[in-house]
Amino acid sequence: MPTITRYFIKAALLYFAGGLLIGFLISARTLFNLPAALTAMTPTYLHMLVVGWITQLIIGIAYWMFPKFSKESPRGDERVGWVIFILLNVGLVLRVIGEPLSIGWMLLISAILQFFAIWLFIIVIWPRVKER
Repeated sequence: MPTITRYFIKAALLYFAGGLLIGFLISARTLFNLPAALTAMTPTYLHMLVVGWITQLIIGIAYWMFPKFSKESPRGDERVGWVIFILLNVGLVLRVIGEPLSIGWMLLISAILQFFAIWLFIIVIWPRVKER
């Protein structure tokens, strides 16, 4: 398993745990008399689960399991994979911080970073989608 795949999977698991924790706190808010402001985290925890866990897990596994690009460079330029990882995770962290606080510029930068991460992934993985 490539190093980049391990990083994607480990980050995905961290977002999964964080998303579940926030989801639990939101659900248990009334039971434990937690602040009502906690419900502002609902879009954040959903984003952590969908983009942070599911999407990142898919990207990591696809980067590893898709057909090889070439014998010399089976996954293409690995530096691009790291750029994807960094863009996606910096975007996610900005979203986790900026969304509950309603910081518009942070959400904009977050969206731009995630947008470019996903498109860069598509550009990298597209040539690896081949017939047998």
